[in-house]
Amino acid sequence: YCFLYMSQCIILFEADKSKAFFTDKRNKNRFLYNLKGGGCKKIMAKQRLIVMRLEEIHMFGAILGDIIGSPYEFDRGNKSKEFSLFIKNSKFTDDTVMTVAVANGIMAAGVDADDNLIKECIIDAMHLWGNEYPDAGYGCKFSEWLYFKDRKPYNSFGNGSAMRVSAAGWIGEDLASVRRLARLSAEVTHNHPEGIKGAEAIASAIFMAKNNFTKEEIKGYTVSEFEYDLSRTCDEIRPDYYHVESCQETVPQAITAFLEGEDFEDVIRIAVSLGGDCDTLTAIAGSMAEAFYGVPAWLKYECYERLDANLRNILSDFELRYQFKEYTALKYHPMYWFSKDKDGIVQLQKPFAEPETVREPPDR
Repeated sequence: YCFLYMSQCIILFEADKSKAFFTDKRNKNRFLYNLKGGGCKKIMAKQRLIVMRLEEIHMFGAILGDIIGSPYEFDRGNKSKEFSLFIKNSKFTDDTVMTVAVANGIMAAGVDADDNLIKECIIDAMHLWGNEYPDAGYGCKFSEWLYFKDRKPYNSFGNGSAMRVSAAGWIGEDLASVRRLARLSAEVTHNHPEGIKGAEAIASAIFMAKNNFTKEEIKGYTVSEFEYDLSRTCDEIRPDYYHVESCQETVPQAITAFLEGEDFEDVIRIAVSLGGDCDTLTAIAGSMAEAFYGVPAWLKYECYERLDANLRNILSDFELRYQFKEYTALKYHPMYWFSKDKDGIVQLQKPFAEPETVREPPDR
């Protein structure tokens, strides 16, 4: 479980619920609470908390794919599904950082903002997060773009546009809005038609998967709308596949791994087994697998433990703003959802909607 106090802290329960780790977002200190003997009740009584189950937080799919795939990048794996999911070198890379950056940028602008504002906010977020993690493993052109704080795209068709697009698939209310957000997130750097196509295809698959479309329907839409060749199986792809960083030679392979996998972990293992740029390929496959299957709680815990406080906070903020059910938010954390206008009138804040005047002031 995660707990948020006025968006300032996170508490993560261990599986047996006997203790919890408390991370304060203001000073980044980490404390251990023993919850036996009513300790949890004492915390709940002392602090105003919002309760969020770790299982309810999204965008873990892409991040887990990145972390699990990272040790096997550059064809360092044995092209087998039999490998350790987490080893000493399992860590997040640029795929995770930019996935978080895109989510941060869209949240800063708001989904109803005009195209230019959304792109400007995404650029700001990419510069901010990219320079916060300068050694995350960016490509040469993107590193240059970050270093000089460039604001112009460079016509890339690299797979980076597809690996960072998860937020668009979760946020969009329909396929049109999903594809718009995906296109905007790509255009800030990857404005080549293939770069844009890769981002739109993955975001669309995420949206369809979370809305209970079948794999056949997702495959049919991908082929008809984006003209990717999905006729080969992973067994046919694997022998001759090598490290390549284009959308054209990463996105179809990642989609195929997703289509063939029987659960989340199986998708991850299939994607890594293909080799190549497998942290990115597996991040892309994992983003779709999460939307279709969900992610086991133990894997989310493993992922969460490998992220620092900054990255964890964006995941939590993203969930609060776009995924958390309104009635739960109102029940546990009304201050997050209420504000006052310039005349001091209390207003109810809702995602995707204009503030509503509250006739009766909230209890707290």
